[in-house]
Amino acid sequence: MLPPVAIVWPCALSVDAYASLGKNVDVPRPDCPGCAAAMVFWSGYIRPVRVLGACVRLFVRRVRCPACAVTHALLPAFVLVKRLDAVEAVGEALEAVLEGRSGVRPVARALGVPHTTARGWLRRVAERSGELVMSLAALAIELGAKPAPEPTGKGRVVGVLKRAFTAACALPGWTVLGAWRFCSVVCGGRLLCANTISPYLVVGRRRFMAPVPSPDDKEDRTGGT
Repeated sequence: MLPPVAIVWPCALSVDAYASLGKNVDVPRPDCPGCAAAMVFWSGYIRPVRVLGACVRLFVRRVRCPACAVTHALLPAFVLVKRLDAVEAVGEALEAVLEGRSGVRPVARALGVPHTTARGWLRRVAERSGELVMSLAALAIELGAKPAPEPTGKGRVVGVLKRAFTAACALPGWTVLGAWRFCSVVCGGRLLCANTISPYLVVGRRRFMAPVPSPDDKEDRTGGT
C-alpha cells in the first residue's frame, strides 16, 4: 500500500477560472496509484496559489481508495507541491535567468514574488539538474522524441523539458497545457522538492513512469513559499 501522494491532473483552466468554479470544477477521477482500484471522491481542502503577487484561494479535491483506505490530493497542473506560486511563474523565472535574459531581481519583481523566493527556485533546480535532465530526457524518448546528446549549460533543464513537451504535443490534449503545466504533471508537482523526481504521466491506461511517493505529499494546504 502506498502512502498518500499528490496526483497532478492536466488542468487547462486559468487559476481564476478554476477558483471561480469552487467545488464545481470537473476533476478526473484516477485509479489508485497503489492497487489500480477505482477511487471515490473524498471531500477536499482550501489551498492558496499566488499569481502576479495576488493570492487566490482554491478548492482542491481529494480521492480515496476503498481498498487501500488511503486518500490522495488531486492538484491542478498549475500547482506545485509545497509551493505558493503557480508553476508558470516558476517556469518564467527559470527560463529568463537560466537562458541569460534577466537577473533574479528583475524577474522576481515582474512576477510579484520576493527575490529570495525566485532565488530559491533556481537553487533547487540547480541542485536537482542532473536527475531532472535524466528523467525528462528518458520521458522525451518514451514519448517518441529521437535520442539526442544530453544538453549542457545552465539552461539544460529548460531545454530537455521543452523537448519532452514537444514530443507530448503529438498526443491529444497536451499542447493546450504549455510546457510548465506539462512539467508539473509529469513531476507529480514536485519540480522544486528535495526528493527524487516522481513523474506521473498517464496517457490512456499507460503510466510512463511510476510515481515515487514521499511523506511530504501527505498535506499540501499552505503552498509554502
